[in-house]
Amino acid sequence: MFARDPLWRAVRLLHLPPWRVAAALAAGVGALGSALALAALSAWLITRAWQMPPVLMLSVAVTAVRALGIGRGLFRYLERLASHDTALRGMAAAREQIYRRLADGDPAAVEGIQRGDLSARTGADVDAIGDVVVRALLPIGVAIVLAAAAVGLLAWISPTAASVLAAALVMSGVVAPALSARASAAAERAGVAAASRYSAAAVLALDQAPQLRVAGTLGRVLGRAHGEQDRLVRAVDRAALPAAFATAATPLAMGAAVLGSLLIGIDLYAHTAMTPMALAILVLVPLSAFEAMAVLPDAAVQLTRSRAAARRIMALLDRAGTAVSAAEDGVQPEAPPAIPTTPRLTARELCTGWPDGPATDRPVELDLRPGHRVAVVGPSGAGKTTLLMTLAGLLPPRGGDVLVGDAATTDLSEPDLRARVGFFAEDAHLFDTTVRENLRVARGDAADEQLLDALAQVGLGRWCAELPQGLDTVLTGGAAAVSGGQRRRLLLARALLAPARVLLLDEPTEHLDAAAGAELLQRLLDRRSGLIDPARTVLVVTHQLPARTEADAVIEIGGGAGCVAGDDVPARAGESGAGEVKEKAADEAAEKCVADAMGRA
Repeated sequence: MFARDPLWRAVRLLHLPPWRVAAALAAGVGALGSALALAALSAWLITRAWQMPPVLMLSVAVTAVRALGIGRGLFRYLERLASHDTALRGMAAAREQIYRRLADGDPAAVEGIQRGDLSARTGADVDAIGDVVVRALLPIGVAIVLAAAAVGLLAWISPTAASVLAAALVMSGVVAPALSARASAAAERAGVAAASRYSAAAVLALDQAPQLRVAGTLGRVLGRAHGEQDRLVRAVDRAALPAAFATAATPLAMGAAVLGSLLIGIDLYAHTAMTPMALAILVLVPLSAFEAMAVLPDAAVQLTRSRAAARRIMALLDRAGTAVSAAEDGVQPEAPPAIPTTPRLTARELCTGWPDGPATDRPVELDLRPGHRVAVVGPSGAGKTTLLMTLAGLLPPRGGDVLVGDAATTDLSEPDLRARVGFFAEDAHLFDTTVRENLRVARGDAADEQLLDALAQVGLGRWCAELPQGLDTVLTGGAAAVSGGQRRRLLLARALLAPARVLLLDEPTEHLDAAAGAELLQRLLDRRSGLIDPARTVLVVTHQLPARTEADAVIEIGGGAGCVAGDDVPARAGESGAGEVKEKAADEAAEKCVADAMGRA
């Protein structure tokens, strides 16, 4: 049952060390245990002082009261420190696991998910999973230990009073929180959905405000965001109402337990040899026992909230096909095949397409030897980016194979594949951090000299020199801080710094003016230009191939080739000869001969 519960599966993502959880639990028991012991000792001290013994006989008890009072605060501090440290470490580990599994899994898993919704799942939802440790699991564990200790202590004096206390504790710590959680579940689910829709609408309004204003739809998007925010507030209010009733159940149960213990104690004191000390303990201990129960209604609500968040996270990971890793199952993955540092990238009978979408009906043959420069051209929507993503191993082939050296991309580990084949998307993200850290995304150990050289190579040397703080300048807002052309050049500088020996570049000159774009493409496709190491392989997707290049081959995607549903079309190769790109009107027979020759190569 636990294996299928989404919350249990999500908590496993936190990778909680048992010793850290045990330390936090021990500190929590120490804090509330000090309060329980303080109540019992205070009862003894009060009744013993009433008998007016010598002061020296009470000195040890007085010192113990002070120690317990100080210990309660000390243990509370240690419990908060240990629990929050455990939860924060766990949330960082969970986010790392989610990002890694989404990167390694089926790319179609995030298709159709708006960026705001994805941010909510990796942000607020992971926070909710971490909160379950601090606000639910540990308080419940401490409450169980303290309740057992209090009932055991009263059972030593009066089994009847212990039964009354146990019934009151069950009412306060089990029944009321369960009813609260059940009543708030529907409201919480509505709140999570509203929060997701609000995040999506807010991110859309922030990212696309100029376009939406021009289209006249900005007001409608903002109105939708405000409406989702109102629904979120109402859902939170509905969830708080049953929690308030459950919270009120704790003082009522405590009053019933204290009154019951008092009546039982009076009867025992009148008809048995019960001492005043035992009577005081019988009345005061329940007051401290309920301190651990006070947080359980909130813990039940947190469990409901965290389970809803866990359901969303695990649904995303299940779609990615990486919900449980081999390492978690104790299975050692097979050693990946050995591949050369500068490999040969080959496509054999390759058909491409997104999972569950249309696929090409004519295969592509491609042989990229070390140092080759190849351009892929074709109209928008023809499948150029899909081809690059398949060659990079980000999408599985719909037919045929992609080989890196002699190993298929599906057989290689992610680190080995990424170290040799790098895909650089046209819409890659620029982060709200410094220019230096934006470039080090590709290579974390790059020195400032290498970063400046890469910027100079792509035409951003003067731009960087004129920045207020150079490489330390923060790109506030990420891509919003630079123009479209500057963003492309920054992304290209990342590609130059990347250690991968095979570079797959998607529209690296988009948003550049025609002359600048043509000049940059000519340098990318010329191994003698010095822009990229001649030994590295470069495959460029572009809409604006210049009239003359030094490319080894030009692959045209489209041009009348058929495909399923018209989305992806197979490649045809056009020879560049001495650098001149064949026009679309070139002889079809010559194109076929060149394509066959590339296939045999």
